[in-house]
Amino acid sequence: MIALRDFTQNDMGNLVTILNDAAVTQFLSPKIPFPYTTEDALWWVEEGSRGDLTKAISVDGQLVGCIGVTRGDYEYQKSGEIGSWIAREYWRKGIAGSAIQQITDVVFSGTDIVRLFATVFSGNIASMRLLLKSGFTQEAVLQKAIFKNGQYFDSHIFAKLRPLNNTE
Repeated sequence: MIALRDFTQNDMGNLVTILNDAAVTQFLSPKIPFPYTTEDALWWVEEGSRGDLTKAISVDGQLVGCIGVTRGDYEYQKSGEIGSWIAREYWRKGIAGSAIQQITDVVFSGTDIVRLFATVFSGNIASMRLLLKSGFTQEAVLQKAIFKNGQYFDSHIFAKLRPLNNTE
C-alpha cells in the first residue's frame, strides 16, 4: 500500500541510501547535500521535514521517497510548489503518481492553496510526463533558469489549479 506519512528515525538508513544515488538526485535542488550523510538524515527527520505538507512516501511501511508542498510567501501565499523524489527501484510503478494525487487532494481540500506548481529541469522527461498525467498543465519554459554542477538547464513550469467555488 502506498501511503504518505511523517518521517521517523527508522527512515534514516533508507534516506542515506536513496539520496546517495546520483540518478535520484540528478534533477533535485543542490540544497540536498551530496554525498548525503547520516547527520543530514538526522537533521531531515528531526527538523527539515517537520512542515505540515512534507511527507515520506512509503510502500508497505518502507520509505521509498518524499513529497512536499512549499507554500509561497506574501502575494504568492495561495500558491505552493510541489516536489518529490523516489528511490530508483520504485520508478515507473505508479508510486509517484499516487503520491502526487494524495498530496494534491490534501492541499486542495485542507488548505487555502489554489495553485500547485512544479519546476522541472530540462532533461527530466519522466517527471514532465508524470505531471501531465497527473492533471498538471505546462505553463512555461524558462531558458537557462537553473544552474547546477556547472551546467545550465531550462526550467519547465507545470501547474494545477483547484477549482474555485463562487464565493472565492
